[in-house]
Amino acid sequence: MLSNSSKYAIKGVLYLALNSDEDHKVMVRDMHGVVHVPEAYLAKLLQELSRHGVISSTRGPRGGFFLSKEDRKRSLMDIVKVIDGEKRVKSCVLGVKDCDTDQPCVLHKLVGANKSKFIKVLENTTILDLIEGKRDVEEFFPV
Repeated sequence: MLSNSSKYAIKGVLYLALNSDEDHKVMVRDMHGVVHVPEAYLAKLLQELSRHGVISSTRGPRGGFFLSKEDRKRSLMDIVKVIDGEKRVKSCVLGVKDCDTDQPCVLHKLVGANKSKFIKVLENTTILDLIEGKRDVEEFFPV
C-alpha cells in the first residue's frame, strides 16, 4: 500500500525524530547507512518533505535536517501525502480506475475494510507516537 519512497521517507523521519532537534541537525551522509536507504535518494525525499514543511532544515556549515517540536506532531499520512500523494494510498489495490464502495472491484470487499483501517492509522499516528519511550536507534534500524 505504501511505495518504497514513502517507506524510505518514514524511515528517514524516524531517524531524525530520534537523533535531531533545533540544536542538533543531521546530514544525510550520516544517516543513510543506518536507515539502509541510498544517500542521494534519501536526500531527495528529505528535501521534498522539508519543502512541504513536514520536516525542517537549514543550510550552511551547521546545517542539516531536523525535527522541531511541531514537526514531531505530524502524522504519518503527512509524509505519505508529500511523497506519494493521497490519491495513491486511497486508490484501488488492483489499480481499477472506478473502484469504490458503489462499484467495487473483485478484491474490494476483501481488502476494503483493512485498507480503511490502515489509512486511519496513517492519519492518526504521529511521529511522536512512534518514538515515545524509545531512544535507541537500533529499535528501529537493526544492525
